[in-house]
Amino acid sequence: MSAATVVLMWEARAAEGRGGELLEWARARSAGLARTPYRSELLRAPQDRVLVMTWWRDAAYGDDLPELPEPDAALITRPVHRWRFEAVD
Repeated sequence: MSAATVVLMWEARAAEGRGGELLEWARARSAGLARTPYRSELLRAPQDRVLVMTWWRDAAYGDDLPELPEPDAALITRPVHRWRFEAVD
């Protein structure tokens, strides 16, 4: 695939009562990515879910792009879900 805009989505669900902590963890890790994305958003949802989306311009779908790591297992209820999308016109 040719270069386009690639969007990475990272979603986790916090352990009981740790939603705020997971949100702050994700905020700090997003700010510390090895490269700065064109755009990023940090969102939350019921059940202490946290979503981070990053947009990378001039990237190919399979490029090695900076992603948030897996948090400490005690902070989450299940493994992180990750998705990768390519923007279309």
